[in-house]
Amino acid sequence: MLIDYSLLYKKLRCGEHFMNLIGKKVTLRAIEKHDADFLLELVNSAELEHWVVGSSVPLSSLQQGKWIDNLSNSYSNIRLIVENMEGVVVGFANIVEIDFVNRSAVHGVKFAKEFRGCGYAKDAVFTIMEYAFNQLNLNRLESTILSYNESSIGLYTKACGWNIEGVKKSAVFKNGKYNDLVMIGITKEEYSKLSF
Repeated sequence: MLIDYSLLYKKLRCGEHFMNLIGKKVTLRAIEKHDADFLLELVNSAELEHWVVGSSVPLSSLQQGKWIDNLSNSYSNIRLIVENMEGVVVGFANIVEIDFVNRSAVHGVKFAKEFRGCGYAKDAVFTIMEYAFNQLNLNRLESTILSYNESSIGLYTKACGWNIEGVKKSAVFKNGKYNDLVMIGITKEEYSKLSF
């Protein structure tokens, strides 16, 4: 049976709650307009900026609202809000750059500082892997992490079974210096051997 991924994505992105991704500690759902304030805080967080690849410029609430409005433009990028089981928004997760020919995608998570260390990130990553590998039939997920972000490297490699696949030396200029970028990934076969 062929799955119409564009239709699946449009339903997920447009906020039609025909499905949520349910983990043990978190629920991943489509981004809604009322999530704009949380996402704006996340994007404009100087503390979080230190830990993530790339650099951000401060966004206004108007810009954040327009970003949310434009999310339905592409089915190759899925961006989700992460809620705990009490319905509190705790973070953001994505599957982006989805390549349905090579069955691969890029994945990442961001969590508000007060919700780190609660097990939400691990559960979100496992929930994303379940969805990516068993619903979207992807074969590979990958990501990049700044080499000094040891907690994120540990989350993915120690807690979630991902592998370090290489290091790009001096690849990212951040905090006044060039930093190494750790490339991580996991395949569907590797995921199938994990227990959570």
